[in-house]
Amino acid sequence: MAYNIVIVTRVLSSPAGCPGPDETPALGPDSSWGDDMRHAILIAALLAAFVLLGCDDARVASRNISKASDNFEVDRRIVFYNGITGDYMLTIEGRCSIEDQVNQLEVTCRVGQRDYRKHFLGLSDNVTYFAEQLSPGDVNVFHHRITFKPQIILPDFDFRGSGEALLDNTSEVME
Repeated sequence: MAYNIVIVTRVLSSPAGCPGPDETPALGPDSSWGDDMRHAILIAALLAAFVLLGCDDARVASRNISKASDNFEVDRRIVFYNGITGDYMLTIEGRCSIEDQVNQLEVTCRVGQRDYRKHFLGLSDNVTYFAEQLSPGDVNVFHHRITFKPQIILPDFDFRGSGEALLDNTSEVME
């Protein structure tokens, strides 16, 4: 569904298309320019509301299932298929998130409480994949799901090295 929005405004006469010092539009209650601008803003706001509210239940459910899958809440079966030989090359089952890159598929699966595995498979003209959801998703079609994880704001630093290496200054010339 595509929306074309056209907003027409009145151009005041000035050399650069901008109002001059004597042509500054008044935005008071008796100003027609102010009324035009208020109408344009009202129309734009109404169109934006229709666009945002124009989502049907299927789209909201689909987005919410995708969000649940990205949070490892949905059991999936991902099958990689060779279109020439007709053979299944690889099957991955579990709570997996799929990221489809142009020439490869990245599948990240949760295999334990804090254990994850990442699989890569190159896609080509004869290799494709399909993903199947194995269990129904518990999603709401009346609310969009947003995930906020404040713990990802602060990075987890890994220190590699020794404390002695920090204290040694190799740039100083020892005499």
